[in-house]
Amino acid sequence: MRGKITTKLHTDYGSEISSLLRPAKSSKYTALDLFAGAGGLSLGLEAVGFQVTGIEQDEDCCNTYDSNLRGKCLRRVITPHSGLPDADIVVGGPPCQPFSVHGKQRGMQDNRNGMPSFIQAVKRIRPQMWMLENVRGMLYRNKDYFTSSMKKLEKLGYQVDMSVENCSDYGVPQNRERIIAVGHHGEYSRPDTPRVKVTAGEALKDIPRKHREKPRYLTPAMDRYIAVYEAASHCRPRDLIMNRPARTLTCRNLGGYSSDMHRIRTRNGKRRVLYVREAARLQGFPDWFEFSGSRYDIMSQIGNAVPPIFARILGARLMECISKI
Repeated sequence: MRGKITTKLHTDYGSEISSLLRPAKSSKYTALDLFAGAGGLSLGLEAVGFQVTGIEQDEDCCNTYDSNLRGKCLRRVITPHSGLPDADIVVGGPPCQPFSVHGKQRGMQDNRNGMPSFIQAVKRIRPQMWMLENVRGMLYRNKDYFTSSMKKLEKLGYQVDMSVENCSDYGVPQNRERIIAVGHHGEYSRPDTPRVKVTAGEALKDIPRKHREKPRYLTPAMDRYIAVYEAASHCRPRDLIMNRPARTLTCRNLGGYSSDMHRIRTRNGKRRVLYVREAARLQGFPDWFEFSGSRYDIMSQIGNAVPPIFARILGARLMECISKI
């Protein structure tokens, strides 16, 4: 039953996820990860035995993917007419910017909208199952567009299961709500929700010294600007609270100095931005996973990723279902 506690992460979060996300022995089942980014979703699928191929247009993302995953990342722009390899399952998280509540929510009018390409890929490949991940904002201003997209996929012969999941219920130390839609032929049921809460403090303790960067502290002028923002928006201070999961990580609040940025208040009273490895831990990446590109590019890769530890749980259910077909 959903809600049953089925797993419990150890207190050593870094070691635990580093072990859980090692690639498993490959099965005969293949997966195609569209809009693969740095490979967060692929990493979770490989951990349960899928042979995964990624598709991604960004060079730094492809370099990150190829440096860490067993499968390869094909660098190409995904369009409704892209040539794609066959696979048993197709997964992907089309760019969320057209649907995010922090953007203009232009949806289908936004040239970054990847939904048509995802649908066309499913239509051409006809996988046994598919899975789509995206922001909850798709159900707001663009709800009709999302509904019509799911109906197009249903017309291809799939039953569609859709839910909104909070990654913090699955052992990710971050409140991150995402739509998970799965297309199947009657064999799929949602995974149990472990309800394993990991706090930011538990996730960030014992960061290896080799991953600690030179601290980047906020200036007094930045502190004053942030205070004005917090007062005007009537929000609590945006400093990381260590006894609860973090706020949602995005490329915007990780990559640059902004009023909503993630930051840590240190013992000397100063605020500093997150280290790359701290951001990676909060997104559920293992310490052995190495990123390519500039610091800004790496933070964008992390903020855009599907948390791998969450992807592993979803992947395990997909593997269970497809093995029975």
